[in-house]
Amino acid sequence: MDAADIAAGRERWQRRYDAARKRDADFTTLSGATVEPVYGPPAGAGYPGFDRIGWPGEFPYTRGLYPTGYRGRTWTIRQFAGFGNARQTNERYKMILAAGGGGLSVAFDMPTLMGRDSDDTQSAGEVGHCGVAIDSAADMDVLFDGIDLEKTTTSMTISGPAVPIFCMYLVAAERQGADLHKLDGTLQTDIFKEYIAQKEWLFQPEPHLRLIGDLMEYCAREIPRYKPLSVSGYHIREAGSTAAQELAYTLADGFGYVELGLSRGLDVNQFAPGLSFFFDAHIDFFEEIAKFRAARRIWARHLRDDYGATSEKALWLKFHTQTAGVSLTAQQPVNNVVRTAVEALAAVLGGTNSLHTNALDETLALPTDESAEIALRTQQVIMEETGVVNVADPLGGSWYLEELTDRIEAEAEEIFARIRELGEDGSITAGILRGIEDGWFTSNIAEAAFVYQQAVEKGDKRTVGVNAHTSTVAKELEILRVSHEVEVEQNRALGARRSQRDPVRVKAALDRMVELARTGENMIPAMLDAARAEATLGEICGVLKDEWGIYREPARF
Repeated sequence: MDAADIAAGRERWQRRYDAARKRDADFTTLSGATVEPVYGPPAGAGYPGFDRIGWPGEFPYTRGLYPTGYRGRTWTIRQFAGFGNARQTNERYKMILAAGGGGLSVAFDMPTLMGRDSDDTQSAGEVGHCGVAIDSAADMDVLFDGIDLEKTTTSMTISGPAVPIFCMYLVAAERQGADLHKLDGTLQTDIFKEYIAQKEWLFQPEPHLRLIGDLMEYCAREIPRYKPLSVSGYHIREAGSTAAQELAYTLADGFGYVELGLSRGLDVNQFAPGLSFFFDAHIDFFEEIAKFRAARRIWARHLRDDYGATSEKALWLKFHTQTAGVSLTAQQPVNNVVRTAVEALAAVLGGTNSLHTNALDETLALPTDESAEIALRTQQVIMEETGVVNVADPLGGSWYLEELTDRIEAEAEEIFARIRELGEDGSITAGILRGIEDGWFTSNIAEAAFVYQQAVEKGDKRTVGVNAHTSTVAKELEILRVSHEVEVEQNRALGARRSQRDPVRVKAALDRMVELARTGENMIPAMLDAARAEATLGEICGVLKDEWGIYREPARF
């Protein structure tokens, strides 16, 4: 790009920066030196390929979505939390919010993630252990007791039974007297990544996609600020993928949901802003920053060129980041504080919109109050003390970083092409479904994980405390343990709730839901009625399993 074009771009950026709202904050170095809000090539200089880098807030958004960077607003501190019963988790949420957290992110236990009630025989021993147990809307009432849902952005990490869980959340908001039109937050809902990596599905892919399409329609019409889909690469990376695989599989899933919305007759400029993304921030510092920058660029280009998006917000890739759980070690766990800080800094330098930092003890158990506070303070130290919020994309123009960004983008494009080849009609959706059926995604991830593990075992990849610097004076950690009494009490409360509700109303609501499942009509209103009647998660998912069947992954060797 020649000097004149670069200068014109800088003038455009300056006008937008001047017109935008900025935080009332000190944007100087620790020594008091003034810093510019963005840096680029020297005045009068050209820069080959600068159109791929650009300016913050301008297509292709490599350098961020907003001309102000974090001078306008910092990322949302959204700590992922959930354990035991709804009352215990409610107390943790209030602690997080009081300590400066900017939003909530709900972790559910395994029975809930699988659409089962706490007293299901398959739930025994798992209730409340990896997240909070939610059986019906009454649990949601307790979970958010004293927390104004109309004013609190709420993320929920669940995919298989995401839609009935979301309906229970809406019922809890109704009971608070909230204006549902004003609710804001994110529901994961991403069923593609379940078949690819995490394995928490209920039905065949097609019924899941039908429910997701219903949800997209309903939110676009009734709850426009709420994001009904968070396309998740986090679990793909945690399963062992490379950074390029995480990026490509995640964005391909996103393109699949765009195709789903278009197939429903929705306007891409209306529904695409309701899609958000969820990425892993791993330990390779510069590779992760490059991944985030490439993600924005790829998404904007494909939404514009392949799917016809014209509005700026439809081209924006907004993403939440979580530091890498798989990078944490049980050996010398205090070192995990350092790993988390480095990973969080990579996410921030990559322009994340919200962030969760893992606690040092999460490889051993759910976080204690103390370790959860350290994780929260890690973000606050980065935000308040390091100066990284002063300049947008401060590493932009680095020869190394730009090369990494270009390389990871090229690898992703090669993967997109292969996915399209897998499908008979050349669409991303057909390719994803074929790749799931053939085990293409899972085999590629398994191979990447195997290669990495070999490198660790040979000592080519070194992990402090595991295969390097293994001596330590550290003592054993005190960890959080979830009492068996949580399961006993949850089941007692669930039994009492069943005995007190109107069984005729519950049956009618469930029957109506199944009736609509046999039509093309949107199922969300009927599912809301079931949640209002205190139908349980297991009952709602159970009648749909009876209607649609369940999915079993083919055995592969």
